Amino acid sequence: MGHVKILAILLAFASVVMCSEAFAEKNTFVDTVTFIQYLDENTALEEVRNENLDIYYYRIPADRLEGSDAREGLKVYDSIGGSYSILVNPAKSDEFNPFSITQARFALNYLVDRKLIVNELMGGFGSPTISYYGPHDPQYLTIIEQLESFNFKYNPKLAEAMISDALQGAGAVQKDGMWFFDEKPIEITIFIRSDDPVRKSIGEILSSEIQNIGFKVNKDFGDLNKAFVVVYGSDPAALKWNLYTEGWARSAFVKYDSVGLGQMYSPWFSNMPGFNDSSYWNYKNGKLDLLTQEIYRGDFETEDERTELVRDAVTLGIEESVRIFLASKVDQYVTNDRVEGVVNDFGAGIPSRFTPINSRNDSNELVIGVKQIYQGAWNPVMGLSDSYSNHIWGIISDPIAFKHPFTGQTLPVRSSWSVQTGGPNEEITLPEDSVMWDVNSQTWKKVPTGTEAVSKVTFDLMLGDWHHGQEMDMIDILYSLYFMVEWGTHTDENDKTFDTEFTPRAAQIIETIVGINLVDEDTIEVYVDYWHFDEGEIAAWASMWSVVPWEISAAMEQAVLDGKVSFSRSGATSKNVNWLSLIVPNDAHMLRGYLEEFKAEKYVPNSVGDTDWSYTDSRYAASIQWISDRNHAVISNGPFYLDSYSPESRTITVNTFADGVYPFDAGHWSDFETVKYPTIQDIKIPDTVYKGGNLEVLVRTSDATAVLYFLKGTDGSLVSSEIVKIDEDIANVMVPGIKTDLLGTGASDITIFAVSDDVLRPDFYSTSFLVMESPGALPRVMPNGSTVDGGQSAGWLWVLIPVAGVCIMAFALTRRQASKSGRTA
Repeated sequence: MGHVKILAILLAFASVVMCSEAFAEKNTFVDTVTFIQYLDENTALEEVRNENLDIYYYRIPADRLEGSDAREGLKVYDSIGGSYSILVNPAKSDEFNPFSITQARFALNYLVDRKLIVNELMGGFGSPTISYYGPHDPQYLTIIEQLESFNFKYNPKLAEAMISDALQGAGAVQKDGMWFFDEKPIEITIFIRSDDPVRKSIGEILSSEIQNIGFKVNKDFGDLNKAFVVVYGSDPAALKWNLYTEGWARSAFVKYDSVGLGQMYSPWFSNMPGFNDSSYWNYKNGKLDLLTQEIYRGDFETEDERTELVRDAVTLGIEESVRIFLASKVDQYVTNDRVEGVVNDFGAGIPSRFTPINSRNDSNELVIGVKQIYQGAWNPVMGLSDSYSNHIWGIISDPIAFKHPFTGQTLPVRSSWSVQTGGPNEEITLPEDSVMWDVNSQTWKKVPTGTEAVSKVTFDLMLGDWHHGQEMDMIDILYSLYFMVEWGTHTDENDKTFDTEFTPRAAQIIETIVGINLVDEDTIEVYVDYWHFDEGEIAAWASMWSVVPWEISAAMEQAVLDGKVSFSRSGATSKNVNWLSLIVPNDAHMLRGYLEEFKAEKYVPNSVGDTDWSYTDSRYAASIQWISDRNHAVISNGPFYLDSYSPESRTITVNTFADGVYPFDAGHWSDFETVKYPTIQDIKIPDTVYKGGNLEVLVRTSDATAVLYFLKGTDGSLVSSEIVKIDEDIANVMVPGIKTDLLGTGASDITIFAVSDDVLRPDFYSTSFLVMESPGALPRVMPNGSTVDGGQSAGWLWVLIPVAGVCIMAFALTRRQASKSGRTA
């Protein structure tokens, strides 16, 4: 490795230590978790009710859970985190594509009825959204003014006018209600996810709206596997699709999201049409790239600067309308009532990684139904891109850090750390023994004397064992750094260590990694030019970890270099090879073949360095034996290991990893079982307000520290917002007359959020009230005998008009119940 200290440390722990199961503590409450595919939610619901399934990892239709009888034998969890969107193809092509025009894409925001989607298709379990961040995201309250400024409402006439203007400007003509370009009817192909009833309905409604404008509509139905080929895997210029009904799930709840805006709006992240495949037409937007890369890399000095970057990126992403968000979901999940220990993560819901680890029942087996058992490749580089695989991978593989399920802050898992930083403009000098992988010499090289970095993070790693019985060690960690640098550096057009999806993302990280220093066999110092006002985010950025043994990484790498497979979906499509999947027997045995060659030739990768051959040989032998015995190459370090995958029976089985060394006992994460949500218990708000009069709102809450309100005028513009502290669960919101005078006459909207310092998922309530011109200064007698001036609030309408009050109160109660599930009426 070109460095004496590193070599000495590596040799010190290169010997193999075989694990013993004698007297091993249990790592999980159950010994086995079996995942079984159930495409039909209704069938799955009955299986849970009959205790043939313990949990179902997909939402249950709301109408199937109404009433106590429907919930008998069940536990029902409301989980927030997913969303629906439309991906729009903006490509310029030989065939005319109307959505290559920004105005035509933007008009779609008025063509989709978001309230209809939430209230009718989703049964009220969700919220209309226009951006990646929905009402329950920590970031939402910082961008709500930008979101409200768009004032999107369902307005098909406006949408048609905007699209017509764009088409006429491009030379299209309308004949007998149909649009033509170069004498050909303009065709729109909508790829509709038929495996999701909500997305199927969205696609059907959108098709009808598009057809009403005068387009010829082609509907293409399919699941995620087909979407990987038709939408994500094809050249956008081929126009195999124009619109796609997307759905998103999240693996965790994140307080300071650095990835989402890049993933959803920016070309550099390889998730926009073209996907950075050089042989395809690619969507380009330099400003969005710059904004989201600055968020991703931490190029800001204060929280306010970061907030401004987020606001600018969200605004531009909405204006570009390549990905149009429709609704955030409140999914209802079910377990049978004998299951305890479920962790309802604010991002992932009950399919969080903590649920199978922490759950228990009256047996040693947990049976979980899933919507799909296999929808995308399993490899830790650019596979595992679907929620179905991540639900299982999350309990097979332990991360170095994760996000707290309720605060979204970075949580240590397989490490503790200390962060040293003097701020974004101060620097720390690296020790003389610090090294970095050098792409040109293909060696670990010492960093130049006097090299400085913005932050230093010292990690004390909990290494443990790999599932195949070999010890994790610092060579695994170094190999992961080597891989990131090697594959994140694109030297020239002949560079084979390049992936269209992985390389652009890794490049952003390695630009900030200055060097590392190995302290001992499980301690590493990482020096980065990265700063964040939250030290946990610095630790997360600098973290060095591996989720597969280095020899598996080396075999995967060689298979890709030989052109047999690709790490990424887009690379596989463009090169016409398989998308590498460790769980597929053919790919696993291909990797075994490479490992056997490595073993026979006594091959040692440069990044591993000079180690005893007995160590390297035992690593190869263990992985070869694992693949031969189990018919897959999924080897990791989590509390469960993959026992078997049966495509025929559509099942995946994992067993507890009882090696006696795994660092966490059963129940380690049990504190996550319960959480106190901030909730709005009751709101008193007048139904009528006079312009220039005070608006008083009384909010009764529980487990909240403050309320935040947003008041909009009759034209939809934001008129007032304020944070109001809570005193003994009560918040008195007072909007002064100087603000209500700006509302205009007619219906105005107010949204109130209850927030907590400890649990970052707000509850919210939205309603409308009538604004009227002041009747003058004539005093009016109130029921209690007091008088108020005509310019003040009219008080509670249900007090003044008792008959009408019965209806009004009932309506308010209905709305209150809806808001408890994150819904708006």
